[in-house]
This record gives sequence, C-alpha cells and structure tokens, in this order.
Amino acid sequence: MADRLPCQDMIDWLVDSELNFPPTRLALGPDSDAPGLLAAGGDLSPARLQAAYSNGVFPWYGPGQPPLWWAPDPRMVLQTRNFKLSRSLRKTLAHFIRSQRCEIRVDSALPDVLAACANAPREGQSGTWILPEMQAAYLAWAAQSHCVHSIETWMDGALVGGLYGVNLGRMFYGESMFMRRTDASKIALAALVCLCRSQDIPWIDCQQNTRHLASMGAAEVPRQAFEAHIKAYCAQPDATNWTYHPSLWTQLGGIFSDEV
Repeated sequence: MADRLPCQDMIDWLVDSELNFPPTRLALGPDSDAPGLLAAGGDLSPARLQAAYSNGVFPWYGPGQPPLWWAPDPRMVLQTRNFKLSRSLRKTLAHFIRSQRCEIRVDSALPDVLAACANAPREGQSGTWILPEMQAAYLAWAAQSHCVHSIETWMDGALVGGLYGVNLGRMFYGESMFMRRTDASKIALAALVCLCRSQDIPWIDCQQNTRHLASMGAAEVPRQAFEAHIKAYCAQPDATNWTYHPSLWTQLGGIFSDEV
C-alpha cells in the first residue's frame, strides 16, 4: 500500500507495484455509505485478480471510478447441496434436456457472455460495472490461467443465456448472469451446480444478497466463515474438467422422474 484514499471512511489506496490487500476486517462496516469496501486503485492484472479472489476480495466499480475492491460481510453463498429447483424450473429443465435443439456449452463464447452480462438490465441499477476494461481483464486472466469460465445456454444455435465466474481450486466465484429467453440464466446456473457437484466444489460465491439467488437456495454466511472455507478449498487442486456432458444433469436427482 502507498497512500490512503481521503474520504469520510478511510480505505487503502493500492499501487500497481504491490499485490497485497489490507486485511478484510478493515473493510467498511454496515453503517458506512459503502459497506464492504476494502480498498481502491491498483490495476486489473491477472496477478492482482488472482490475489484478490484468493483472499475473498473482488472488483466492482462504475465508469469514471478507480478500481474498487470489496469484501462484504456477510457473504452470499450458494452451497450446491442446497440448490433449489422450483416446480416450474424443473419442468423447463426437463423440456430443455429432452430437446435436440438445446444444449449447454462451456467456454465456447466467453467474450460474448461477458458482453451480454455487461448489457443485461439490473433491478435498481442503471449502467454496468462490467466495463470494457473489466471484460478485457477477465479475458486476459482466462487466457493466462484458464480459471475464468462461461456456462452457456444455447437454443436453436443461438446463445440465449449464461453466466461467468472464476474457479480457484475447489471454489467457484460467480460473477454475473444474463438471459435472452425466459429462465435461460437459471438453466445455466443449474448446469453450473451439476458441474460443481461432479467436481466436489461445494460452494458458489454469489457476493451479495438478492431475492433471485435466495429463492434458489443461496444464503448469507459470515465473512469469517467464508474466508475459512476459501482458504481450505482454494488450496486444493484446480477442477480441470470444464466440459458439459448431458449425463451431468443426473446430479439434480429427480429431474428425469415422473414428477416433472
């Protein structure tokens, strides 16, 4: 760290030559204007992104701002064993799985998924935090270490929904989702759950609480518990099989049963 960022609540200002982040306990608290904000500045190099995610920190900022780094408390997490399929989504998935015109692809269109997520409307938000430099940074990280992945929903040869995120060891950090057809992003999330279950990845980081994620089984955990989990699971060997075979749908149990 070099200087301090002057503001009502003092946070560290990062410089490009250093990759260390301040302890997350120094992130702004719930009574501040920016709960969870830890630091500002620095670059978006693959090395810095690796250091950030390994410590439970992620970038999130808007146009005209420096990079802002966050470590919220509590943290929204989807434990894959707790993933919930509503009856309507179960029916949608059953039709999707049985259709010859529908498929899940992984990493076949990462730039397109990033761009689509950047342009997706968000409830209560205007603009996007997935800025062009942010997209370029994740693409550079993917090219260097193959740890950034897109899970894609395809119908009739068209990309209609998906998500992207980061895999370190046996931990997956979800970043953003988009859909162009009803439930297309939920289908991608269900596929990600199947991939994670098949590769012993028990948690998917969702960063912050939303009703949408809570309805699918995500819940908040204290930051201390989150950091203890990632310390253990990021240290494990990386998941290497990021291909999607239709047999993985059986990870959802009764999806093929008469209940649908």
